[in-house]
Amino acid sequence: MFVLGIDPGLSRCGYGVIELKKRQERAVAAGVIRTSPENQLPNRLFEFRNELRKLLKEYKPEVIAVERVLFQQNALTAISVGQVIGIVMVEGLDAGCEVIEYSPNEVKLAVAGHGGADKIEMEQMVRTLLQIKTPLEPVDAADALALAICYSANRSVGAL
Repeated sequence: MFVLGIDPGLSRCGYGVIELKKRQERAVAAGVIRTSPENQLPNRLFEFRNELRKLLKEYKPEVIAVERVLFQQNALTAISVGQVIGIVMVEGLDAGCEVIEYSPNEVKLAVAGHGGADKIEMEQMVRTLLQIKTPLEPVDAADALALAICYSANRSVGAL
């Protein structure tokens, strides 16, 4: 089973794919989908959607774990992130995926064991849990893998 984690953003959207086999998690891919702020919003969303479709076609995930946006200081950023999340949800359902949202605190609790973990601690825990030797840059890729790990952790708890 493949799980696609999405750390939503319009300029930089992190993605991470893990494979779940029995009780093991293995990193398959991680990276960032970028769109240029110089392009018009509809063009950026179209470009994002096309890149997401490529990921869905290549990895064929059964589940998409996406971060729920709870708060943004910048209203324009919150709106664009919400638009990206909408695309992820619709495209995920269209591809036959289960789509699940997690709050940042849920992800931190599942990966680091506490809701106050910072970006550095989260990146290190993701690398440890998935046995990745090299740093994950940009951090959006680590955040996306953390979302996939969160799904796995919650699935394991529910399966007991």
